Amino acid sequence: MTPTRRTPLVAALLAAGLIGLTACGGGAAVEKEPASQPISGGAQLAALWPLTGRDVEERTPDHPVVVAKVDNTASSAPQVGLGQADLITEELVEGGMTRLAVMFYEELPPVVGPVRSMRATDIGVVKPALGIVAASGAAPATLARVRAAGITAFDDLTGTGYYRDPARRQPYDLMVKVPDLVASLEEDPVVPPSYLAWGSEADFPGGSRARSLDAVFSEEHTTSWRYARGRYVDANSFAAEGDRFDPDTLLVLRVRQGDAGYLDPAGNKVPETLFRGTGEALLLHGGELVRGTWTKRRPGGPLRLSTKAGPLTVPAGRTWIELVPTDRDGGRVTVG
Repeated sequence: MTPTRRTPLVAALLAAGLIGLTACGGGAAVEKEPASQPISGGAQLAALWPLTGRDVEERTPDHPVVVAKVDNTASSAPQVGLGQADLITEELVEGGMTRLAVMFYEELPPVVGPVRSMRATDIGVVKPALGIVAASGAAPATLARVRAAGITAFDDLTGTGYYRDPARRQPYDLMVKVPDLVASLEEDPVVPPSYLAWGSEADFPGGSRARSLDAVFSEEHTTSWRYARGRYVDANSFAAEGDRFDPDTLLVLRVRQGDAGYLDPAGNKVPETLFRGTGEALLLHGGELVRGTWTKRRPGGPLRLSTKAGPLTVPAGRTWIELVPTDRDGGRVTVG
């Protein structure tokens, strides 16, 4: 798979919205379903990096987006590889804990982990990025749904680059050498559509002052953010020193929770975040907060943000998305 140099003409047409990427084999337009085309013939298929919204200067990688499912409990410390991610989504899992969907495209870390299993929620997270998943597997019911959604997922039995770290205890010891996994892929790479509706700093409308945020997922887990030196810092991160993901922007989506229909090995009910429909959105950037609404017609469809004034774009850069349950489902958000 060979990286392809960009052509200015196609870039300009794409940026202006005069070319619509459609799925191979006559699929629907991007507005209805994420779509892309194989990199071939030297044609530029993206004017912006899909996961950060930054300008593409010369070429895109010769691999798809890689989404690693990383444990987010104290048992995972130190998490490895987060510092090179483009975008991260945090979601609720059983026992009131959370798990991270860590996305890589512009850069690949040598190693990421510890990786754990997938949830049905990941369909709505991964499919819009046309990504592959590096995980430790999934419950049979979840795996069937992931495959039915057309998502390619790997575990330590089917993927290259997996190994057990002897310094860690099971099941928090499964790591992935991401370049090895990518090198084993046989399919042609694709350039996905923009994951979010990206905008510039000037497009951000600004709002109320917001220097801290507590995303309460359950009685057992809260993710606390503090704004410092132009970035947001996770005050209770489990990432290795020097390998943290400090985003430019936080996007909090209030979501409803359902029942995945099975129990984990400890007998806990497995929740499923219903990542479709509409709900409250909080966009934090530059120490300021804008409140709005998110809309996602189906799990694999694009995410749209809006305020009463109209569509809301996300400033280009690295973004952390929090899928926080509604108050009714035991979650809450506090902004300071």
